[in-house]
Amino acid sequence: MTFAPTDLSGRTAVVTGAGQGIGFAIAGALTAAGAHVVAVDRDAGGRAALAADPRVTFVQGDVTDAALPPLLDEALDRGRRRLDILVNNAGIGRGGHALVTGDEDFRQFLDVNLVGLFRLSRWAVGRMIGTGGGAIVNTASIFGEVGAQNTAGYSASKAGVIGLTRQMATDYGPNGIRVNAVAPGLIETPLVADRIRSEPWRRHVLIDGAALRRVGQPVDIARAVRFLASDEAGFITGQILHVDGGWANCRFPRETPISADE
Repeated sequence: MTFAPTDLSGRTAVVTGAGQGIGFAIAGALTAAGAHVVAVDRDAGGRAALAADPRVTFVQGDVTDAALPPLLDEALDRGRRRLDILVNNAGIGRGGHALVTGDEDFRQFLDVNLVGLFRLSRWAVGRMIGTGGGAIVNTASIFGEVGAQNTAGYSASKAGVIGLTRQMATDYGPNGIRVNAVAPGLIETPLVADRIRSEPWRRHVLIDGAALRRVGQPVDIARAVRFLASDEAGFITGQILHVDGGWANCRFPRETPISADE
């Protein structure tokens, strides 16, 4: 029995929302392991940072656009690449409670966070079935499992991601396709950093209330995604991996660390 670092050499991954934040870190983690990444982002501004890496092909597109799968087919076929990994990372957040969430607002959360993810997952399994399997990793959220204030549309859409992850893992396991999800807690992207500074309650609830007592970084999510996409997770499917510093499952953390003298 031998153990080696994660090696994704020769594999191709599609990563949505790859132009910034968590998606950018995921793309970097996968290329560092040897994969070629087809990086999808609706903002052309992400192209410069991503396209500088020869292991990245940039595709400008929106996950709510039904024309995105054909664009990805074109990019893969042009590079003579098979699809091995799909990371459904693109999404929108925030929102409000139900009384201030209109029908269109709610529908937008579903369209971006769930319907777009479903469309690309359906496209991916269609390709993977013909090539012997693959791995899909979805970005869910702790808020899809734990009730959180002012997130009616967001929490509902992420709960749908969790349900779809488990369902598709059941259907496509016999085809050698693994489907898992990461459920991030509080992750310090530029927008979240501003919220932490301006909203003290957020630090109190989501950082002081977590076992590890720190905010997460995009690299924390990227490493978890890379693991689930790799052969190291070859016997794992239908799982939701909490990457939240212990917030969801350790709701009554100690006030101080345990002393070695106790």
